[in-house]
Amino acid sequence: MVKSPLPPYLAQRLAKASFLRKSGRFKESIKAYRAVLSDAPDLPDSWYNLGWLLRRAGDAAGALQAYDKALALRIEEPEEVHLNRGVIFADDLLDPSQAQTAYRAALKINPLYIKARFNLANTLEDLGERARAASEYRILLKQAPKESEPLARLANLSRAKDRDDDLIKRLEAGLTRNDLPPLARASLGFALGRLFDQVGEFDLAFKAYAKANTLSAASRMSVVPAYSPARHDALVNALIKLPSPVRAMPTPSEAVRPVFILGQFRSGSTLLEQILSAHSAVTTTGELPLLGLIVSQDLAPYPASLATLEPDRAKALRAKYLEGVIQRVPGAKGIVTDKRPDNYLHIGLILRVFPDARILHTVRDPRDTCLSTYFLHLSQDKTYATDLSNLGHHYRAYSRLMNHWKSVAGAQIFDVDYDALVSSPETVIRSTLDFLDLPFEQDCLNFQSSRAPVKTASVWQVREPLYTRSSGRWRNYESHLKPLFEALND
Repeated sequence: MVKSPLPPYLAQRLAKASFLRKSGRFKESIKAYRAVLSDAPDLPDSWYNLGWLLRRAGDAAGALQAYDKALALRIEEPEEVHLNRGVIFADDLLDPSQAQTAYRAALKINPLYIKARFNLANTLEDLGERARAASEYRILLKQAPKESEPLARLANLSRAKDRDDDLIKRLEAGLTRNDLPPLARASLGFALGRLFDQVGEFDLAFKAYAKANTLSAASRMSVVPAYSPARHDALVNALIKLPSPVRAMPTPSEAVRPVFILGQFRSGSTLLEQILSAHSAVTTTGELPLLGLIVSQDLAPYPASLATLEPDRAKALRAKYLEGVIQRVPGAKGIVTDKRPDNYLHIGLILRVFPDARILHTVRDPRDTCLSTYFLHLSQDKTYATDLSNLGHHYRAYSRLMNHWKSVAGAQIFDVDYDALVSSPETVIRSTLDFLDLPFEQDCLNFQSSRAPVKTASVWQVREPLYTRSSGRWRNYESHLKPLFEALND
């Protein structure tokens, strides 16, 4: 059936809505699409675009409703809509069961839909379903043998037997391909480094990791500015110079009591969250983007705006944060953890919005922390992570900032030492729960049985009982770490 053309006035409004979307003016574009759809509610592509925009504006429920409208109107290529719904369930609403249903709906329509199968495998990883995830990655590689990311993911959930393991050979072969962009080759390199480390080939592992970081840095050059020590120091200085938060009345009694887990990446935050997930009075939510959204949407210019943040405004931001938590975990009560390591940059905001907040600060030997970060393929914005000297500088700036926060609100910040936790777990867990005013529960010692999804690179480590083999790991690579040591000791 041939669709009737839109009246000229509607066509113009739709073109404006599209222009605003492509320009990144999401709030204006959402308003424009809603105006179009109020007059012409039978436009599936416009419902799709509205769903895409609403998700990026932090309205996951609204996005799902818009996507459902697009499906009901029989949008072309509905598998993409199911894929996007799955991402919302997996990442925003923390509902891996619904996410799997959505991905399987996409695959029923198009069994060769690479993105849907990849995301399905990824969700199975989050749940610790190692065999099922590996099976999906293998199916994907049979369907699309040139895809590099599924191979890297398969390697990351596998164990190599020796230097001549088949997966090592496949990764090495993939790294010789000239048709792969730097980011794809970087993923293969990080996976190869992990397998070499696993079989004790530490020099080969470091060589693979170093090459992977070089490739990762090259892929970021056109996306984000390079790491600037001076610019980062300026941010830290601005945070330190903020006036101390006024000691306001305690946060009013509310159903949800957020606890913030923060620190450096690879300092044990995922492990701590998984331990707490086994407690009957704790709900874990992974790495919430809520503070970052508040900063970008409500507090420009940041952090200067914190100096004049009025109590009524802080109350409104608290309500917005809690609304975001409830949207992700409907019916949540009591302690809800927000585990986002780089929220240490936002402790000034936390103390203003939640005056009696409890903050768990994960700490670890800086050499192990920085090395483990260097061995991890972080997101594009973590530009410091691809260079050992920058890692050392970034760590020192973080230490300086955390010392400041402790001088401001030390009683609200509790250090959880990774090395102490893995060597004396019950002692550290008891003291952590005491800080949170919670009774000790034996299940916290059996955290590896928790069914809470894990969406970080530590997904497989925290599915095992506690071990100490990662403490002092830097010694295996000591001969390669002079730039890091010099930066840490500057």
